[in-house]
Amino acid sequence: MSIPTHGAFRAPSARALASARFSCRTRRVLASAWCAALAANLAAPLSAGAKTPPPKPALDGAAVAAPDGYSADTAQQIFAEGGNAVDAAVAMAFTLAVTRPDAGNLGGGGFMTLLVDGKPYFLDYRERAPQQANRDMYLDDKGNVVPGMSTVGHRAAAVPGTVDGMWQAQRRFGKLKWKQVLAPAIHYATDGFQVDPRLQQRRDAAAKSFASKTNFDAYFGNLKAGATLRQPELAQTLGRIASDGGREFYEGRTAQMIAAQMYGHGLITSQDLSQYKALWREPLAAGWHGYRVITAPPPSSGGIGLIQLLKMRAALQPAFDGVALNSAPYIHLIAQIEDRVFADRQRYIGDPDASPVPVAKLIDDAYLAQRAAEVKTGEAPGAAPKKPGVDGAAATEEAQTTHFSVVDKWGNAVSNSYTLNGDFGSGVVVDGGGFLLNDAMDDFLIKPAGAGATGASGAASASGAADADAEPNMIAPGRRPISSMTPTLLMKDGKIALAIGTPGGSRILTTIFQVMTNLSDFDMAPTDALAAMRFHHQLLPQKTIYFEPYHPAPEELATQLKDLGYTVEQQPFNGDVQMIRVNGATPEPASDPRGAGVARVIR
Repeated sequence: MSIPTHGAFRAPSARALASARFSCRTRRVLASAWCAALAANLAAPLSAGAKTPPPKPALDGAAVAAPDGYSADTAQQIFAEGGNAVDAAVAMAFTLAVTRPDAGNLGGGGFMTLLVDGKPYFLDYRERAPQQANRDMYLDDKGNVVPGMSTVGHRAAAVPGTVDGMWQAQRRFGKLKWKQVLAPAIHYATDGFQVDPRLQQRRDAAAKSFASKTNFDAYFGNLKAGATLRQPELAQTLGRIASDGGREFYEGRTAQMIAAQMYGHGLITSQDLSQYKALWREPLAAGWHGYRVITAPPPSSGGIGLIQLLKMRAALQPAFDGVALNSAPYIHLIAQIEDRVFADRQRYIGDPDASPVPVAKLIDDAYLAQRAAEVKTGEAPGAAPKKPGVDGAAATEEAQTTHFSVVDKWGNAVSNSYTLNGDFGSGVVVDGGGFLLNDAMDDFLIKPAGAGATGASGAASASGAADADAEPNMIAPGRRPISSMTPTLLMKDGKIALAIGTPGGSRILTTIFQVMTNLSDFDMAPTDALAAMRFHHQLLPQKTIYFEPYHPAPEELATQLKDLGYTVEQQPFNGDVQMIRVNGATPEPASDPRGAGVARVIR
C-alpha cells in the first residue's frame, strides 16, 4: 500500500505529460532513448518513500519525555530511521498499547496537539457513544444508577478512536512508512517485555473489579513483576493494522472481532466502527507571559480551564505579590479561581458537535478579568456565587491516562494524551484481538442529579435543580464525552518552547497550571518545577483541598488551611507530567519523579 506522506511532490499533470511527449516527437535533436526515459519518468507516480529535502535542524537534537523506557526506546529508533516528531509519537502510542495495557491502548481514545512546520494543529480522536446508547442506560427501573455498569463490562465501552487518530496523524504529517512506525510495537507484543512492579500493582487492584464479570484474567492473569509478558493475539492485530492501514481496525477483521465481542453484551456495532472518524479541530490559542499557549478545545474541558487559570492568575498578580508559593494564602487564592473555572466547565462544556460551546466568551480577557475581580483575599471558602455553574450532578472521570511529549530536531512537536479511562478500561479484552476496550461511557453524566466521583458540577437551572436537557455532557448517540485531557504546547517567537501534559482526571488542568506557573512565575528549572508540591481544588466537594501521596501537606500548612475553613484530604494518586522545555536551541526534557518515566535527548 502506498502511504501519502507530508510534503511529497505532486504527480505531473496530464498537460505536462503531453507536452513532454510532444517535445520528444517534434524535437529530433533529442535521442529517442532519452525521450522514452523522460516520458516514463514523468508518467510514473512517485514512490511512497519520495520526500522533499528535510529542512535544516532548528534544535541541537530531538527529545522525548515518556511514561516508560520502552516508548522512549521506540522514539529513539524512529528518529534514527529519519522519522519526525509525528512518526515518533505514533510509534510511541502503539508501543504503549503493548507495554502499558492499563492506559496505553488500541481500544480507547484521546487528543493530540501538534506543531508541524511552525503551524499548530489539534486532533480529536476521543471515543464516541454507540448509536444504541441512551441517557438512561445505566439506571434501574427506579431511576437509580446500577453500580459498576458504566465502568465494568461490555456496556461501559464507547467506540474507540485511537487507531484512526494515529492513522490520520501519521498519514498527514509522518515521513516514514506506516509499517515502520508499528514495527516496535509488534516487536514488544511478539517477543515480550519485562513487567514493571507498578504495572502488576495496578493489575492486581483492577482485577478485583473485573473478577467473574469479564475475560480480563484470561489475558492478564499472568502479568507478574519481573516476568516477560508476550501478547501474540495483540501482535497479530498490530500486524493487520500495519499491513492494511488504520481503517482495518474499523472495517476489517479486527472490526469483526469487536462486533462479535459486543454481540449480545454491549452496544458497539460494525456500523458504529465503520462510521468512526477522528476529527481535526482548531486548537485553542491564547497569549500568556509572552508565550502563545496552544491547547485542547472541546470536547476537552482542559484547554479552556487551563487558559482561564493562567489568565485569572495573571489578572490577580497584585494579590499574589509577596505571597509565598504553596502557602495557605496562595492556595486560598488559587482555590477561589478554581471554583470559577470548574463552575464554567460543567455548565458549558461538552461535545461541540452536539451543542455549541461559547469558547470565545469563556477565554475572553474581559470576561476573565471580571471573574478574577470577584476573588477576594479574605473570601470564605465556598461563599462566593458560582454562577453560571452551580451545585448539581457530575460525571466521573478516572485519572488513569497516558501522556508523552516529543520534539524533533526540526522544531516539530507533539503533546499526546490518551486513555482507556479507568485502569485497564472496562476489563473486556477482544477475543482474538488481544486488546482491552475502554470504559469511556462513564465520562458522560450518567444521571442528571447527584454527585459523581470527581465532584465536578453538572448543569443546573436558575433554581439549582439539574436540567438534563441543558446538560452538554449527557449520554446521546454518537456524542463524545467531556474530558480533562490537556495536551499543551507553548510557542515563543513562532517556535516551540514547551510541550507538556499529564494524566490525572480533573486534576490534569490544575497540575499543568501549577507546573507552568512554577516555570514562569517562580523561575524554576524543569526538574524542580515537576518535583514541587501540588494541590487540587474544584467546585465540588466545596471547601476541600486535595494533596498527593508524593508530597503530602505539611502539618502546619494543613492546620492553616483548616483555620481558613477548608477540609484537607489526600487523593489516592499522583500525576505523571511528561514535558520538554526548549531553551533557545536546546531541548530540556523532564519526567515526573512521581512516575517511572524517561526523559531523553536524542542526537
